[in-house]
Amino acid sequence: MTRYFWLREDEAATSAFSGSFDGALKWALPGAKCSECGVTWSSWGHHYPCVDLSSLPEHALFEQPRPEPFTGFARLRALVRPLAPANSELPPGTEFGPRVGRASGAFGPFTWQGTSILLVRRDALEQLQAQGLRGLTGCRTELRFRQKTAPELLDLQIEPRGRLHPDCVPPDVPPPCPTCGRFALSRPDAPVLDADSMPSDVDLFRVGNFATMLIGTQRLMEAVRLMELPGIAFHELPVRSAVS
Repeated sequence: MTRYFWLREDEAATSAFSGSFDGALKWALPGAKCSECGVTWSSWGHHYPCVDLSSLPEHALFEQPRPEPFTGFARLRALVRPLAPANSELPPGTEFGPRVGRASGAFGPFTWQGTSILLVRRDALEQLQAQGLRGLTGCRTELRFRQKTAPELLDLQIEPRGRLHPDCVPPDVPPPCPTCGRFALSRPDAPVLDADSMPSDVDLFRVGNFATMLIGTQRLMEAVRLMELPGIAFHELPVRSAVS
């Protein structure tokens, strides 16, 4: 059985490098104001840095964060759906396009922003891809560097796949809103992955119903360690079938 690991920053390793960045993707869906559940909300963790919205005549509508009534949000989502990966959910707050901002310092193979944004140096990504790892897609960034000689940093497009096990959902958590899809699930203290939903074609993905969690396979873990690429801590998660 495939083993799965929750990816977090290895702070002891990344502290050896001075590199840091501050930036956001160029475009985003607005937040949504839902008339059914009464909540104004936006998601985090649905990032598509390889999806370019510049061809849309309405691209300026995706440049300013704001809430929209759900009907307006749905209209804007329909505009970007043909450009997004097939079967992507695209909840409110989904981001697209290159990462824009500033960067400085000496960068290691991996650099984190928070717990769910991961940039990779091109040479490190190419080493991993040469090991036959699947689903490692690097997207260009538009980060401005202070130094003249800057590394080529790529934004990993890590798509939501798989799910947390149903036992991770407390019984008092209401089901997703039938109109806007909002699901008020907090991250469990001891996450368990649903074995029946795990993808078989990628070695790096986000949890579909908790997209801030980055998951890698044993193949990814072994390749990172074989290449001696510092910056990622791997925490193995239990995997259990939801079918009794």
